[in-house]
Amino acid sequence: MSPTHQPVLAVETLHWLAPVSGGVYADCNVGLGGHAAAILASSAPDGRLLGFDWDEDALALARRNLAVYEARTWLLRRNFIELEVTLAELAIVRIDGLLLDLGISSLQLDGRSADGSARGFSFRRCESLDMRMDRRGGRTAADLLRDLSASELADILYYYGEERQARRIARAIVEQRRQVPLDNTGQLAELVAAAIPRRFHPAKIHVATRTFQALRIAVNHELENLATILTMAPSLLRSGARFCVITFHSLEDRLVKRAFRADPRLRVLTPRPVTPSAEELRRNPRSRSAKLRVAERREETG
Repeated sequence: MSPTHQPVLAVETLHWLAPVSGGVYADCNVGLGGHAAAILASSAPDGRLLGFDWDEDALALARRNLAVYEARTWLLRRNFIELEVTLAELAIVRIDGLLLDLGISSLQLDGRSADGSARGFSFRRCESLDMRMDRRGGRTAADLLRDLSASELADILYYYGEERQARRIARAIVEQRRQVPLDNTGQLAELVAAAIPRRFHPAKIHVATRTFQALRIAVNHELENLATILTMAPSLLRSGARFCVITFHSLEDRLVKRAFRADPRLRVLTPRPVTPSAEELRRNPRSRSAKLRVAERREETG
């Protein structure tokens, strides 16, 4: 395992997922394989794991990090909304547990792609405004900034970033692109900082944080995909199987909370979300916004 990779809420997730030998588990955002390795170790000698990730660089590192478990894993470059189709292809009827870690990895925040190109998820360096998890197609963040109207941009920033200054930022984007295209992270971060009056700058996060979050969510259809898996997954779980979801912002957490409570097939095991310990926060400050919610598939009747 990469020495810098720290899976969030690893101990707590393993406790609630409760993997056992002989079980089949799905890690729907396998990332660098931290949670997957723990699941495979705990489900030895013959537990199996299906790992999804549409980021080819993360998946390549996961294959390396999980090489010792190769005989018991399937690692696929697919979006997790393809779970049902994939299980059918593998002739797996039901699974014994599902983990969905919705965090953006340190690889994506800090690194570059295998071909050397920048990812554009962070404003810490000046990079191309791409933000696609899967770079095989789809619109980039730069495309959205170039093509969308001020009202469309404002909606994205407000609903996906919970940005109160969304209209002000959107107007500044439209004005800027009339002169110079917005195609790198430095330009965007500077524009947001200039567009928002200093008195409205948040104290604890960079002023452009919500704008970057909103664009990333829009580019990757993150909330739509989450809603899909929340609806799909319960029918793919065996009775007693656990469904664990780690979220990193309130939009995701609200979706999970409501879906778990509304689905009669699920029994909520965590009325309040599980959050990182003080020790984990000290070790890994990026875990500070993580919340784990867990539900269990009820026994089927009739």
